[in-house]
Amino acid sequence: MHNLVERMKEKDIRALARAITMVENDHPDKLAMLSDVFSMKKNARYVGITGSPGAGKSSLVNRLITHIRSEGKTVAIIAVDPTSPFSGGALLGDRVRMNEHFTDNGVYIRSMATRGSLGGLARATKDAVRICDAYGFDVVMVETVGVGQSELDIMKLVDTTALVLTPNSGDVLQIFKAGIMEIADLFVINKADLQGVGKLKALLKELVMMTTKGDHEPSIVKTITTENKGIDKLWEKINQHHEYLYSTDEGKKRRKQQQELEVYELVREEIWRDVKTYIEETDITIEANSDPYQLAKDLFDKWKGGH
Repeated sequence: MHNLVERMKEKDIRALARAITMVENDHPDKLAMLSDVFSMKKNARYVGITGSPGAGKSSLVNRLITHIRSEGKTVAIIAVDPTSPFSGGALLGDRVRMNEHFTDNGVYIRSMATRGSLGGLARATKDAVRICDAYGFDVVMVETVGVGQSELDIMKLVDTTALVLTPNSGDVLQIFKAGIMEIADLFVINKADLQGVGKLKALLKELVMMTTKGDHEPSIVKTITTENKGIDKLWEKINQHHEYLYSTDEGKKRRKQQQELEVYELVREEIWRDVKTYIEETDITIEANSDPYQLAKDLFDKWKGGH
């Protein structure tokens, strides 16, 4: 068994951090280490918190951490931040809102940059979630940034996706256009002390009725993080959805689809790594006016012919 995984068994938090760094940096030993990690899977609850900037996601996560800790459960938070196009670093300002938990041994907070990953969610995020599960955390939360493809990607990572909205933000039409309604397992109307809550809730109910397939209808929860209101209700709805996933045929079907998507993604990643290495080793020059379609086909055919 990999040395880092052995140390994680002994609750070595530094080993946990180094294992996540290993997958972020795409270390050659990554897959072997992750295979050992998977053998230690402890079935943590995977929860995704997503929504547009300014919706109050980090403040909501902060309150949720406090509530979960009051039940004696441990929590890991993977915060996926946008990557700077200049330095490649992540913008980590949101973590300041969770500073009260930094000294709590039952809470682990890790920020990860998107690193230009398609859809905004790095492949390493899924691996980081698994590593936190293997370490023994009861709940692993993933907080993502923005509205768009990253929200569609989060469904591949977590069991329950909570979409955070605010009144009068104009997010609902964007959500409907992006198809995000179909992947949200529950909706959180945050800052519910503002005007327009009733209108937003009514619109959400209408959209839920139009888009719901199967026997699970997404719940709508109102929260006011500044007053710590609605957090207990939100956690209750997350637990109810988890129960649905693991006790119904539809829930089991969804988990099977998630597993298939992950296997396909891993295979695609390994093929791309192999193709990229082949191209670099053959020292092929790609000219500015080259037909990209024909060149891609030729390169792929050559690579395939060598296997």
